[in-house]
Amino acid sequence: MKKTLTDIDVRGKKVLVRVDYNVPFDANFKITNDKRIMETLPTIEYLLKKNASIILMSHLGRPKGKVVSEMSLKPIAIRLGKILGKSIKFVSENCVSVESKKVAKNLKPGQIFLLENLRFHPGEESKNDSGEKNKSSMDTFAKDLASMGEVFIQDAFGAVHRSHASTTGIVKYVKDAATGFLVKKELKFLRKILENPVRPFLAILGGAKVSDKISIIKNLLEKVDSIIIGGAMAYTFLKAQDVNTGASLVENDKLDLALDIFKKTKERKVNFLLPVDHVITNKIDFIKKNVTSDATIENTIDEAIRDGFMGVDIGVKSIEKFAEIIKSAKTIVWNGPLGIFEIDEFSKGTVEIAKVVADVTDKGVISVIGGGDSITAAKKARIDKKISHISTGGGAFLEFLEGKDLPGITVLPDKK
Repeated sequence: MKKTLTDIDVRGKKVLVRVDYNVPFDANFKITNDKRIMETLPTIEYLLKKNASIILMSHLGRPKGKVVSEMSLKPIAIRLGKILGKSIKFVSENCVSVESKKVAKNLKPGQIFLLENLRFHPGEESKNDSGEKNKSSMDTFAKDLASMGEVFIQDAFGAVHRSHASTTGIVKYVKDAATGFLVKKELKFLRKILENPVRPFLAILGGAKVSDKISIIKNLLEKVDSIIIGGAMAYTFLKAQDVNTGASLVENDKLDLALDIFKKTKERKVNFLLPVDHVITNKIDFIKKNVTSDATIENTIDEAIRDGFMGVDIGVKSIEKFAEIIKSAKTIVWNGPLGIFEIDEFSKGTVEIAKVVADVTDKGVISVIGGGDSITAAKKARIDKKISHISTGGGAFLEFLEGKDLPGITVLPDKK
């Protein structure tokens, strides 16, 4: 068990908090979703009550060690200030510049300072010409960051799967370190469903490629009672069973892998469910993400897809079949949409299944959703506030499901 914020005396201290403010913006540089900001408020408000001085650190986008004005955190400082009703200090330059260090040094208890984008600095995720991490550069940057505070709090679950200066390197240069309330909550839910789930335990996995979910599927096979497979990767599993998949997206080089997974599900007596029918079309504009006026859209009568057509969503029979399994589950973890949900005509399967998950959650089932597309789909179905837990970490959530260690967590001291 790792130390948490309440295990450290932060009264009157300068506290460095790694947050994940990698939020989406529109064309006018206005924040379109501030969930990741809102999720850090419990940690920030606790520190304010303890009269600490708060130095927030985050990345935004992938500027690759260079200053990119469109990726400045200044709009986030403004939004956070409005949310908290107080001024947030901000310096529009190098986050470890002389001016930034001066502001940090003079920061008074109860004040908040948001550093500029960590990834503007080449030391955050520094790599040499061969693509390997430049540990010396990262170490120097980590030491610079640590010099501005006394205590480090890790509250960026979306970044803990990365071994960067601000996630792992900084820990050895501060007096103490711990998880914030957001990371604590994430770990609580994820550990509960993977280590001690209330059974029956169901996993719903969607998305485009089997290759993206191989490690997740293999790890979950050791833990779940049932797995529902949807999205384009279902067609690879179907083709492996000699089912006609028409023009659907199939990873032909993963057919043997699919057969191996089938074998393992039988050995472990895991209920492995694939779509029994589909919504199909013969034309689609993937660039504009819409259906052309001359396209034909049908619901198949079974799992086979005729030539010239591609699967784009699960069909009505599949929705009914999957709903039955969901209603019998006690713990549900979901990652990946079950169709091309961004296009309204092909979103029914994902939306309907999301509603069923929300309904059973209301009756006491533990539900966890993670991954960017999954969260967007939950919002489209208007059930995001009805789920037990929606993870703020995309890559971290997936790596946790794979059973991997998260370096940004591993490096933190254990609770005594």
